[in-house]
Amino acid sequence: MGDAIELAAGEYRAAIGRRGAAMCRLAFAEQELIWRCPPDEPPPASHGLLLAPWPNRIRDGRYTFKGVEHRLEVTEPRRGTALHGLAYDKPWLPVEIGSDRARLTCVLDGAEGYPYRLELSAEYELEASGGLSVTLAARNTGDSAAPYGMGAHPFLSVAAPMDEAVLKLPASRRLPVDERLLPAGAPEHVEGTEHDFRTPRPVGATAFDTAFTDLERDPDGLAWTVLTSGGASMGVWADSSCGWLQVFSAEGLSEGLNRRGLAVEPMTCPPDAFNSGTDLTVLEPGEETASRFGIVRLPHP
Repeated sequence: MGDAIELAAGEYRAAIGRRGAAMCRLAFAEQELIWRCPPDEPPPASHGLLLAPWPNRIRDGRYTFKGVEHRLEVTEPRRGTALHGLAYDKPWLPVEIGSDRARLTCVLDGAEGYPYRLELSAEYELEASGGLSVTLAARNTGDSAAPYGMGAHPFLSVAAPMDEAVLKLPASRRLPVDERLLPAGAPEHVEGTEHDFRTPRPVGATAFDTAFTDLERDPDGLAWTVLTSGGASMGVWADSSCGWLQVFSAEGLSEGLNRRGLAVEPMTCPPDAFNSGTDLTVLEPGEETASRFGIVRLPHP
């Protein structure tokens, strides 16, 4: 796959792009678990990207931190937002590469609207029994506090029509949004709504471009989303640092991709957290934070 870093463990195969440290492929045996895309081309609908130092959107590309207003580049003009952070289109330097593991790093050093210095590290690991795990870490190497959040943007492949896929989504609340997909109130309970998938059921005609929170976790503190499609089940897990999931059902994409994948995006904070402060991480000089998530093929129930 071009300049991708290829990993293997048991029946799993993965490929990681050097630009953005993006997931370009994850497969188990003959099944593609996520969309497969070339590492040297912009991925469709932000597929596979790592999102830092913020996930999702910042309203008007503006925020105030420690009493100072900052203006970011508006990268989503039609909604007037700064979308998906700064690291997704940067070159990442591989510092460790093995047959089943790779670690890449990237330095953010005073971008427009984000005058802070962060060292980012992304570690990908494949296990024959556990699939892919990803650790995204950030360390503040500057001399002032920095606002921070992270996310990831993998699309699970849907082999059969989306309507027939069965989804388990471990979330009790969803965030209401306006026409710009920006927060429009406090999180609301999903009970009695079309977005209640706490008990597995077919997706049907439900459309998603929704942030969820209040996540149910297993004894290890992991929140599991499970999608069953075409006779196979895939699980996305996120650790306790990720209190949010953005779910997007690939609505309105090109004919070949429209509702042919489900983005399950672990996030440490909701959209526009640089303005709301909700679950925003503030890294003091020298501080570090890390988040983990993963994707695995599960035994079919």
